Amino acid sequence: MTLTPQWLDELRSRITLSTLIGRTVKVTRAGREYKACCPFHNEKTPSFTINDEKGFYHCFGCSAHGDAIRWMTDQRGLSFMDAVKELAAEAGMEVPAPDPRAAKKAEEQASLRDVTQAAADWFVQQLGSSNGAPAREYLTKRGISEATRKAFGFGLAPESRSALKEALKKFPTAMLVEAGMLIAVDDKEPYDRFRGRLMIPIRDARGRVIAFGGRILGDGEPKYLNSPDTPLFDKGRTLYNLDKASPASRQTNRIIVVEGYMDVIALAEAGIADAVAPLGTALTENQLSMLWRMVPVPVLCFDGDSAGQKASMRAAMRALPLLRPGFSLSFATLPAGQDPDDIVRARGAAGFAEILGEAQPLVERLWAHEVAAGPLATPEERAALKTRLLAHADAIEDADVRHHYREAFRERLDALFARARPERGPRQPWTQNVPRGGFGGSGRRFAPDPRLQPPADETRSIGQAGIAAPLIAALIGGLLRYPAVIRRHDEELARLSIGDPADAELLDAMLDIAMRQEGLDCEGLLAILEPMKVYNRATTLLRADGMHFSFNRSPKKNEAIDHNRAQRELSEFISLVNTQAELKMRRLQADEIARARLDDQSIAEQNRLRAMDEDLMHRLQALRESGA
Repeated sequence: MTLTPQWLDELRSRITLSTLIGRTVKVTRAGREYKACCPFHNEKTPSFTINDEKGFYHCFGCSAHGDAIRWMTDQRGLSFMDAVKELAAEAGMEVPAPDPRAAKKAEEQASLRDVTQAAADWFVQQLGSSNGAPAREYLTKRGISEATRKAFGFGLAPESRSALKEALKKFPTAMLVEAGMLIAVDDKEPYDRFRGRLMIPIRDARGRVIAFGGRILGDGEPKYLNSPDTPLFDKGRTLYNLDKASPASRQTNRIIVVEGYMDVIALAEAGIADAVAPLGTALTENQLSMLWRMVPVPVLCFDGDSAGQKASMRAAMRALPLLRPGFSLSFATLPAGQDPDDIVRARGAAGFAEILGEAQPLVERLWAHEVAAGPLATPEERAALKTRLLAHADAIEDADVRHHYREAFRERLDALFARARPERGPRQPWTQNVPRGGFGGSGRRFAPDPRLQPPADETRSIGQAGIAAPLIAALIGGLLRYPAVIRRHDEELARLSIGDPADAELLDAMLDIAMRQEGLDCEGLLAILEPMKVYNRATTLLRADGMHFSFNRSPKKNEAIDHNRAQRELSEFISLVNTQAELKMRRLQADEIARARLDDQSIAEQNRLRAMDEDLMHRLQALRESGA
């Protein structure tokens, strides 16, 4: 099927948009346009305009904008093709036919819809007949009014194996079987699927009957029976009451998911029209997508008993991989042993709204479920809790959402186990220390000297200003190539006082970004920096690969860079730069003391610090040479 732009333009031109919108929204003429209160958000003063000449609507309050097709998809909840077909039928246009096989399939589906609609009409007749008295009595006991019965199309399937088959004998038996109305077993004569049941039509998003649910009126199993999957009906791709709930959700900005269609109907009786239900299965990925097309955060309202909570967790597990920024689920729990009908009967719509107002975000539901899953007395049990929670986070495909879930779980674990974060004292500067297996392959690394205390405020600025600009450039250039190192040395980097304002601003921006977003690489960091004024300085430092450190080098043709080594050496370089600043301050202090005292102790301290400084410079030179 090919819908050309010309054909779609012709379709739009044949639809009077104000008339189309006016069927569900009160519109008033305002000059050459029409105005209305926006159906996409609550407002008292009209800010929604309709222009028939241009063929579009626009809301100046919430920026909703579109044409006739967009109206049908956004306000009615139809798919694009369903919207086109419905508008084309109204405009008297033929939708371009697909290939012959698809056209034949569409024709067959249309015939099956004739079957299901005829069955629905016959079930309604049976409910109104003398045979329907017990079913009508049941509906009265459930508090379902005559208006609600008609709105939802209640009917009755009499206790007979052939009554429906006889009533629909104008249709071929094979078609009745294919539509799910009859059961065919081996070579036996097909017989009615629904017998002695209160019948509830299941409709698609356009309000067409595609299947049925039947509730038994007496004793027997199953209590509820749905149509089987047919060419019209796929229970994993259908939500009960979507045709009514979708436009209602435009007014309330919410959609409620309950367990079954009788829950939906009970809520509708109480004036709550924005509820849907799955059809005997856990929520599927397709159903979640349908919900998210209506609202960003649907509310799942399941029973508080074990079965209801298991259903809510199955939905949560199914949703995790699909989460994306702004789109999630929330969970409202009913009291154990009560369903929506019990709540609205006892407390009214306001009482049900209170329960919805206490809905938990998905992250809270996962946390509460796992914490309640078992004891947490031993380290092993606590570790198991952490493992389960982080496994949930890792199931999320979107990197940003996954990162925030991990952070949220870590914060809750810290609070639950009252783990105080260790206070970090000021970093002690480097002193000569030569343990085996150090960085850079030289067998040397640098460790703090506990005899050196933090410098005084008056000397800190002197020493920091003495950090050579080329070293700072090399440091920032390395961090741009390897942003993962930033998070590991955030405190050391934050303490640096950099003389060049441009470099200081760039490093501050990099620290902020790295703390907000985990798993950054060079390309991702540059993408975030691009709108900022520090971006040009960042690209300049990246191009300056002549500083001869391994972490500043760009690979030459046919050259492989040892990135692990480069990151190790960058980590050591950060410590060396910090230590160099502190040594400069210490040497200034030692020089002043030596000049004042002229004793052996002060001179010895001068010489010790000088030797440390020389050793540090040798190490910096070794790092430079290793990257050359």
